[in-house]
Amino acid sequence: MSNFVGVLVSDPWLQSQFTQVELRGLKSKFLSGRNQSGKVTLGDLPPVMSKLKSLSELLTEDEIKSILSESSPNMDEEIDFESFLRAFLNLQARATEKLGDSKTNSSFLKAATTTHRHTISESEKSSYVSHINSFLGQDPFLKEFLPIDPSSDALFDLVKDGVLICKLINVAVPGTIDERAINTKRLLNPWERNENHTLCLNSAKAIGCTVVNIGTQDLVEARPHLVVSLISQIIKIQLLADLNLKKTPQLVELVEDSKDVEELISLSPEKVLLKWMNFHLKKAGYKKQVTNFSSDLKDGEAYAHLLNALAPEHGTTTTLDAKDPNERANLILEQAEKLDCKRYVTPKDIVEGSPNLNLAFVAQIFQHRNGLSVDNKKLSFAEMMTDDAQTSREERCFRFWMNSLGIDTYVNNVFEDVRSGWVLLEVLDKISPGSVNWKQATKPPIKMPFRKVENCNQVIRIGKSLNFSLVNVAGNDVVQGNKKLILAFLWQLMRFSMLQLLKNLRSHSQGKEITDADILIWANKKVKSSGRRSQMESFKDKSLSTGKFFLELLSSVEPRVVNWSLVTKGETDEDKKLNATYIISVARKLGCSIFLLPEDIMEVNQKMMLTLTASIMYWSLQQKAAEQESSPSEGKRTPEPPGEESAEDKESAPGIRYSDSNASLSSQDLDIKNEESSLQSEEDPSNKD
Repeated sequence: MSNFVGVLVSDPWLQSQFTQVELRGLKSKFLSGRNQSGKVTLGDLPPVMSKLKSLSELLTEDEIKSILSESSPNMDEEIDFESFLRAFLNLQARATEKLGDSKTNSSFLKAATTTHRHTISESEKSSYVSHINSFLGQDPFLKEFLPIDPSSDALFDLVKDGVLICKLINVAVPGTIDERAINTKRLLNPWERNENHTLCLNSAKAIGCTVVNIGTQDLVEARPHLVVSLISQIIKIQLLADLNLKKTPQLVELVEDSKDVEELISLSPEKVLLKWMNFHLKKAGYKKQVTNFSSDLKDGEAYAHLLNALAPEHGTTTTLDAKDPNERANLILEQAEKLDCKRYVTPKDIVEGSPNLNLAFVAQIFQHRNGLSVDNKKLSFAEMMTDDAQTSREERCFRFWMNSLGIDTYVNNVFEDVRSGWVLLEVLDKISPGSVNWKQATKPPIKMPFRKVENCNQVIRIGKSLNFSLVNVAGNDVVQGNKKLILAFLWQLMRFSMLQLLKNLRSHSQGKEITDADILIWANKKVKSSGRRSQMESFKDKSLSTGKFFLELLSSVEPRVVNWSLVTKGETDEDKKLNATYIISVARKLGCSIFLLPEDIMEVNQKMMLTLTASIMYWSLQQKAAEQESSPSEGKRTPEPPGEESAEDKESAPGIRYSDSNASLSSQDLDIKNEESSLQSEEDPSNKD
């Protein structure tokens, strides 16, 4: 594994906006701006920024000073490196905007090496606003702000406090967020608003959204293209929720034999929807194959045949007889309205081939009338093909964690998608940069089976070099889809990533390896230091099922985050579930990226307990590292009061980037090492407050 750490920042979105070359250069410029007291203030920035080539050609020093003063009237305010980076991005966006047409509805996002303009689709925005008005119109908190006028920018104003998207996530996947954890006051302070956005983004990842390039500041500022992108993903997850054999076993009618069922299970919901559409079109005698939700639907013919096949009582030849695409699109929507399926698209969206809105429209048709029959023989076969609840839960956690890493390949089904080895190589390259020899890897689609084996053999070789337990495991086991071995390997990947994050946070102290026992001891010491009595014997301690220990741990690292009036005694299953749901939302609200479910806490899944604890530990140590590097700026979290800070927190290394790799996973048994903790041996009582 490469030992190069580079310049790292705590916000993953901010980190993603720059290459290491850029970060090193900007860090140097930032340090050059220090005044006699060794600090950098807002007033020190204009002469520094004006020397940066990307700004000097477009903005004068006075213009830079004017723009910076918009963010804060106090030019003597001290800033840290992250604030410097955000100021640079803001100035760069303003400089680019100066060149462009300010009248266009666009915003900017800096990629690794350049700045791109992003224009939002007014039609998409209008459609999503309609969806929000429909599903959240009666929400007790939001109803006074709804309905939103789709022709205005009211959506972006409403997004800024974080409540709307949290509520929308719960519409898409009910129960994801414990709404007791959402800050719903009329006027939120920056700390409370940031909590809502942190909860929103971590919860979005937990239901399968890709939010690699979206940060809390983007939502605070309500950047239009990023807001619309996130809302689009959430709505799509809601609309496609039933496109799997577990929710709609009738989908088995789309295939002929067991091999086809396996293929169906591995398909993404979008591809299942296309397969369903083509199934009915073929039966209706339509000769063409629909391969996308854009160009193939522009002429409206596929829609006309589909609606005639699904709703023969409303069938008509008029739609197909229409020669003008716009006229045909109007007739299609009139026919769809009879099935209560007119939402999401306009005739213009169909004719122009809007992929997102056509997808939403077809998904809505599927929800209202899928036209599939119930074949008892096929249904029983489909049930045999689906995994048990525990395996499904594990697959879900791995899938969402892998996608949260920002790998190029989107994982739809872990057991099928890893069989080529390519996805695992992408994950390994993320958590152990430089470990993959890409010259010896073959990218899908792979026609020759031995290429898949070569990929998987490299995966196993890298795993062994990272000291994974892989006795009698070969690449071919992954190619063949051995679920038990795949789960075991992915758990070790997750655990390695998690422990490396913790080790890196301590790299400027003694750099000792972090063990499972260290995490256990840290958690117990943290709770004890806050004056509470709960302790856990191990990560399979049955007392953890009440949830009280984790709530006390969360409260010990951030006293304000737990509302104890909402906590139950955890004596009944119902009370345990209330506590478990609250724990997950509070941890995400704090900043922990986790993927476990309430059932994992209630059942004391020890690996889930380990990763949940490690996530909280990572967040706590990271906060101390950030505090050591710079003074807290406005909007940052309130430091823990004296007495809450332990020696191990004091030793944390500054400037470490937050990663999503501290997620929770799998269910194989975990042996906790009975060794003396390195944290305990390193602790110096004199460092305590």
